This record gives sequence, structure tokens and C-alpha cells, in this order.
Amino acid sequence: MQIQHSYEVAVEWQGNRGTGTSDYKSYGREVLLTAEGKPDIAGSADHAFRGNVERWNPEDMLLAALSECHLLSYLHAAASHGIVVTAYTDSASAIMAQTADGGGHFVSATLRPVVTISAGDPELAQSLHAQASAQCFIAASVNFPVRHEPTVQS
Repeated sequence: MQIQHSYEVAVEWQGNRGTGTSDYKSYGREVLLTAEGKPDIAGSADHAFRGNVERWNPEDMLLAALSECHLLSYLHAAASHGIVVTAYTDSASAIMAQTADGGGHFVSATLRPVVTISAGDPELAQSLHAQASAQCFIAASVNFPVRHEPTVQS
């Protein structure tokens, strides 16, 4: 039996500077992302595409989603295998290739989790990143490689 979950967000463009999209430079890329019961997210395009550097852009959010999904999948795997994680950080990066027509796509992402454990086998803790990767919904949904360079410390 397949279990399905649904999600809903609202996106509101806030970049009309009075003339709409009358030309490429005339409008702002600011958006407001909302979901019931959650804090709003101020979004924009990447600065390279005339966006506001002080706001999250879709590229940032995709990379953050990959990193957070791996984290949550890893914590589940660790708890299931008797590994006690006491700290977890990640310094994730990604590469996007822009195409001549103005489009583009991500070509890779690299997660660099640093996991601190207080109990359990460090080698097992290291190996659980493969399980976490396989169980991450976001990583399973993208069409580019998501690499992992994990470190486990006690």
C-alpha cells in the first residue's frame, strides 16, 4: 500500500514597482512564501538574476531541503541502530549550470555532514549516511547526483 502525503504553500509576488513586467529591469523578484501555521519566508531570485541577496532564493531552498532531509533521515537511521547523535552540522554546496536560453539545471550537490556521537560504533555511524541518502525523499526526487562527504566524531 502506497501512503501519500500532500503539501500546500502559497506564493505571492511582491515585486511590482508600479509598471509590472514592462521590461526585464522594471520589476522586483521579491516573493512571500506562506503555509498555514508556519513562519513566512521572504524569497527572491538569486542575485545573479536581479534578486535580493537578503532573501532566500529557490536554489538556496533546494539545497537546504536536500541537507535537512538528509539530516532527518540520518537521525532516524542512527536512532534505529543505537547510535546516539549529540550534534550535527552540514556545509552543503551545489552547482547549477545556466543554459544559453536563460534556463538551467543543477548538476550536483555535495553534503558535508559532521556528526558527533556519544554512543555507538563510529564505523556504523559513518555507514548510515548511505541509508539516510536512500531514504531521503528530496534526494530521491532530484535528477542530479547528491554526494556525501561525512565526518563522524565522538
